Amino acid sequence: MREARRSLPSIAELKPHGRDGRVTSRYFMKQLEPFNPDEFKKLIDNVVGSENVHIPSPSDAVKGVEPAWIVEPANAVEISRVLALGNQQGAKIIARGGGTKLDWGNAPRAANLILSTRRLDRVVDHAAADMTATVQAGCTVESFQQTLARQGQRLALDPLWPDRATIGGILATNDSGSLRLAFGSLRDLLIGITIALPDGTLARSGGKVVKNVAGYDLPKLLIGSFGTLGVIVEATFRLHPLPHQTRDLSFETKVEHLRGILEALSQCSGLIVAAQIQMAEQATPQLTIRVEALPGAIQAKCDRVARALEQAGGKPIAAPSDAWSARQRLFDDSPGVVCKISVLPMDWPRIYAQLIALSSSHAIRWKLLAQLIGIGLLRLNADDENHIVAAMIQMRQQLAALGGSLTVLRCPIDMESKLDVWPDAGDAIDVMRKLKAKFDPKETLAPGRYVGGI
Repeated sequence: MREARRSLPSIAELKPHGRDGRVTSRYFMKQLEPFNPDEFKKLIDNVVGSENVHIPSPSDAVKGVEPAWIVEPANAVEISRVLALGNQQGAKIIARGGGTKLDWGNAPRAANLILSTRRLDRVVDHAAADMTATVQAGCTVESFQQTLARQGQRLALDPLWPDRATIGGILATNDSGSLRLAFGSLRDLLIGITIALPDGTLARSGGKVVKNVAGYDLPKLLIGSFGTLGVIVEATFRLHPLPHQTRDLSFETKVEHLRGILEALSQCSGLIVAAQIQMAEQATPQLTIRVEALPGAIQAKCDRVARALEQAGGKPIAAPSDAWSARQRLFDDSPGVVCKISVLPMDWPRIYAQLIALSSSHAIRWKLLAQLIGIGLLRLNADDENHIVAAMIQMRQQLAALGGSLTVLRCPIDMESKLDVWPDAGDAIDVMRKLKAKFDPKETLAPGRYVGGI
């Protein structure tokens, strides 16, 4: 087996061919019969070693679609070779990191192979003086943060399940949290990326310094693409210092004071790094904010924020120790639907009123975690799932009227036949389809997972 693996071409032997400059090799040029799982396994055994190709278990299914094999490449070159083979053989491939969000998006039309980035788990470079770091896609967010913390730095991001979620996974799903208020989104933090394209090309864009604007903005294109354009193998981020001191403040507020609270928060946005409002039917809205500062300045910051919020109608309460993990609890294993809402921040009072009306007209129960940046997570429960479907259709219409949107993140598989999990992409769908056709003309990667069945 080792001898067979050494016979494969090295990355230096992969030369651009043709007018488009794609990287190929004679090893991959032979066209074989239509996809055959057993024959394909023999080929990928030669690339990654048979010990890194596994028989899947039921838990490896992607929204009910079961793959034939799980393959775990060791590096970018092996990933590119597996993709090139799959592309030629007609295999349908799903990239997987920690697997925390594989139930987001549409069910794939097919999934012959799960390509795991589990073994790509290193921090490649940490240029502390430049406040940048390059990390492999399979590294968990928590592990990455621990490495950065040794130099007093961090990736200023708070995605879901950081102990299991990988860098590649959060980029592919565009997952971030309340820290976006102060530090921006993934699109603001990512400055370079390396991806493996379906034909085996390894493409790099961006760089390892913050002020790098040369070339096409491939990093931003890949964020939130759900693995439909390429497999992320490495990413470079701008970093921020660890906070000297952090303090959380919490407030209760009446519904009629919500708009005033939001206005006060907007005026205090330079003093806080995160803010979220928890709302539910028959519950008092509860606000939690986070303040970061030097030890000698944090009390003054907190006092200014507290004074503004109290004047707006907020009542101070003890800050819950688990406030920032509330987003994860929305995804517990009990039956229910979790949606992502995007809306203008000042429209949250309208959303609250609409949800109250829906809970009455459709007999649903709901919880909403709204962020000052205009993104929220909504959980819906009902005894009859048809009530949830009707409520979401109505909610989507109301949000569209406000210029917002609703994306279903988690729901029973049979519900997807009644409701598109993605919002209407409008005129943008034509551009999305052209991008897919350019990057992945054979629809090798995650077919059907994205907007419009892309």
